[in-house]
Amino acid sequence: MQDDKTIEAMAREQVAEITRGAVDIHSADALQSRIEESIRKTRPLRVKAGFDPTAPDLHLGHTVLLTRMRRFQRFGHTPVFVIGDFTASIGDPTGRNATRRTPDRETILRNAETYKEQVFKILDPEKTEVRFNSEWLSDLGVDGIIHLASHYTLARMLERDDFKQRFRGQLSISIHELLYPLVQAYDSVALKADVELGGTDQLFNLLVGREIMRDYGLEPQIVITSPLLEGIDAREVDGEIVGEKMSKSLGNYVGVTDSPKDMFGKLMSISDVLMWRYYELLSDLDASALATLREDVAASKVHPRQAKVGLASEMVRRYHGIDAAKEAEKAFDDLHRRRELPSDIPQVKLAFPTETLSLARLLADTGLASSSSEARRLMKQGGVRVDGERFLDPMGEIERGEHLIQVGKRKFLRVLPA
Repeated sequence: MQDDKTIEAMAREQVAEITRGAVDIHSADALQSRIEESIRKTRPLRVKAGFDPTAPDLHLGHTVLLTRMRRFQRFGHTPVFVIGDFTASIGDPTGRNATRRTPDRETILRNAETYKEQVFKILDPEKTEVRFNSEWLSDLGVDGIIHLASHYTLARMLERDDFKQRFRGQLSISIHELLYPLVQAYDSVALKADVELGGTDQLFNLLVGREIMRDYGLEPQIVITSPLLEGIDAREVDGEIVGEKMSKSLGNYVGVTDSPKDMFGKLMSISDVLMWRYYELLSDLDASALATLREDVAASKVHPRQAKVGLASEMVRRYHGIDAAKEAEKAFDDLHRRRELPSDIPQVKLAFPTETLSLARLLADTGLASSSSEARRLMKQGGVRVDGERFLDPMGEIERGEHLIQVGKRKFLRVLPA
C-alpha cells in the first residue's frame, strides 16, 4: 500500500495536468482530496461534460472540454459524455438576450449520432460512458420537475448575468428557460458526478449542480471551467488575445470534420500567441514538454513556424490519421511556396549595428513602408510577415541573419546581413 506522501504527490501530479489552462476550480483543495481518495480506494472519478446536439458537427472550441476529459482518462478516471437530447429541447439560455429557438426531435437525434462518432476521435471508447440525458429527465414527470424546482429560488436564478440583463432590459424570459440550469444540475445527480467540466460561460449552471447535489444528499461535484477558445482570426493586442470565440456562424472555426488540408491550413494561419493557447488547451503534450517547446522558441532554437507545424500536424493526426497529416503538411508547403514566393525577390544587404534590428526601422529604411509609424501600423494589422509568419509586435526586432520580409500580398524583400 502506498503511503500518504506518495499518494499526495501522485494526486498533485494529476491536478497539475488536468487543470492546465483552467479558469475556475471549485475547489482546488477539494479536487486534490477527491483524487487522493480515488487513488487510495482505486475508484476512478466520474468526470462529466454535457453537449446539446444543436448542430451536426463539433469544432475545436467544443473539444477543449473533451481534451480535458482525455487528460482525466489518461490517469484512469471515467469520462461521462452527456448528450443533451432532452436539454436541447429547452435551449441553453447562456449568453442569450432572447429565447433560443430549439431544433425538432428528429434533428436533435440525428446530430446526436454525429457527436457519438466524433467524440471517439478524442476519447477511448472502451473507457468512456456516453449517456443521453433523456434517460432520466424524461422520467421525472411533472411531480419530479416541481420537486426539482423547489430546491432553487427565483431570486437566485435572476442573479445569473444573462437573466439579470434581460430582466433589467425588460426583455422576455420564458419560464422554461429558468428550468435549464436545474435540469442540467439534475444530470449530475443522476450520474453521481465527481467532477463537471464546462466553459467559463457555464459557471453558473455548474455551481447550481453543486447546490442541487447537496440537496439530494450527494457530495457536491468539483467544478472546472475552461476559457472559451478564440477563433483562428484572434490577434494579440497589448499583450492580450483579442477576438471572438470560435464559431461556425462567424467562420473563424476549425471543424472536427474539416478535410486534412483545410484543418492544417487554418491552424497554420493563427498568430504565434494564439498558437500557445491552442497548445495549452488542445494538445496532448504534457506541461513539461510544452514548457520546453516554449523555451526553445523563445531562445530561437525552434522557429515559431515549426512549432505551429507541430500543432497542426497533431490535430490532423488526431482526427484523420498520421498519413493524412503528412500529406496535409506537404500540400501546405507546396501551396505556400507556389502562392507566396515570386521568382524575382529583390535582395538587400544590411548592416546590423547589434545582434538585432527594429523591424519597423528596417521596413522604413528599405522603402517597404513610408515611415516607421506606417510600418508599426501595418504590423498591428497583420500585414507584415517574416519568414512566412505574421509579425504582429510593432516594437519587435529581428535577429541578425537572412530573412524573407513580406508586406501585404505583393511586396517582398530578402534581407542579408552585410
